[in-house]
Amino acid sequence: MSGIILGKNQYGKAENRLVRIYRDTPRHEIHDVNVSVCLRGDFTAAHLAGDQSEVLPTDTQKQTAYAYAKEKGLQSIEDYALTLARHFVGDVEPVLGARIEIEEYAWERAIVDGTEHDHTWVRKGQEVRTAAITVDGTDEWVIGGLKDMVILKSTGSEFAGFLTDPYTVLQPTHDRVMATSLVAQWRFTTTKVDWEATYIGVKAQLVKQFAVVQSRALQQTLYEMGKAVLETYPQIAEIRLSAPNKHHFVYDLSPFGLENPNEVFHADDRPYGLIQATVTRDDAPAPGPAWDLQRGWLG
Repeated sequence: MSGIILGKNQYGKAENRLVRIYRDTPRHEIHDVNVSVCLRGDFTAAHLAGDQSEVLPTDTQKQTAYAYAKEKGLQSIEDYALTLARHFVGDVEPVLGARIEIEEYAWERAIVDGTEHDHTWVRKGQEVRTAAITVDGTDEWVIGGLKDMVILKSTGSEFAGFLTDPYTVLQPTHDRVMATSLVAQWRFTTTKVDWEATYIGVKAQLVKQFAVVQSRALQQTLYEMGKAVLETYPQIAEIRLSAPNKHHFVYDLSPFGLENPNEVFHADDRPYGLIQATVTRDDAPAPGPAWDLQRGWLG
């Protein structure tokens, strides 16, 4: 009869909602984040015998995240996460690896009498910025990204010449609305990066290619988006893109005696096509545990 052993395991404190406000000058700055911490190491005794002597409490991880926002600062989420992960691996003896995942929620200054207000903001909802940092011993991996970036163009998209079978009813089109809620993550080859400028530039490339590519398929658009990012930023090894196709179907107005030349649509939220692609350099260094996400890692 086969034996039973403990497999992969990890633990941490997920979704610590943290807001850091800089009040050093009359013009305040805000950073609004969601921080998830995950620690890896030999925690066999905790699982097999309930021995907690090697386990740093998840509450301590939470307290450290808040304290470091003040003590070490929180400007770029990548720098903050690297500092936090290095602490857990370097200063907590049983911890061999740490994974920090962060979502950042953007705010923009309120306009009062035509002028930006010094300490009032309005939530900016274009997308959520993300970062995932892994420190394993002396090795470090950084993944930047974004999610929930809803983007749409009213033409410049086709879908025709596709495979058909007896169950195919979809009609080909050479002029359709293309829309998605984009998720993109890109892996860096170094930690010596201007994180803020790079994020702005990557986002700009993604939007530009979505707009200018005459798309014969969403797959083609994703490849061109990823290709443009890699061509612009040599410090990025690969980019992963996930794009649900937010379908817009031309609505039949003929019962009302009206023509509808691609002007009125039904925006359908489900079911939807889900297109995913990785664009990478052929000489990209091995990713190691860079993509071992905190949630879903065990799968």
